[in-house]
Amino acid sequence: MSGRAQRIESLLRTAFSPSRLEIIDESHLHAGHAGAAGGGGHFRVVIASEQFSGLSTVASHRLIYQALDEMLPEEIHALSLQLTSAT
Repeated sequence: MSGRAQRIESLLRTAFSPSRLEIIDESHLHAGHAGAAGGGGHFRVVIASEQFSGLSTVASHRLIYQALDEMLPEEIHALSLQLTSAT
């Protein structure tokens, strides 16, 4: 796991205490893309947390972006999110 992916994982674990968390670095799939040229990575996040229970998709995504704010946009150029409420 890349250093950025580890940092994303750490920030999300601290913020959400997820029952499931998967960070996939997809930066290599975007070689030559303008965002990749600027140094920002492309990541897919799969996360399950009770904190998303009852929230809209937009509200849940906002929580993720707030938790990762210090990494945006310099270290994270693109973020694909799959969020669910933990059961």
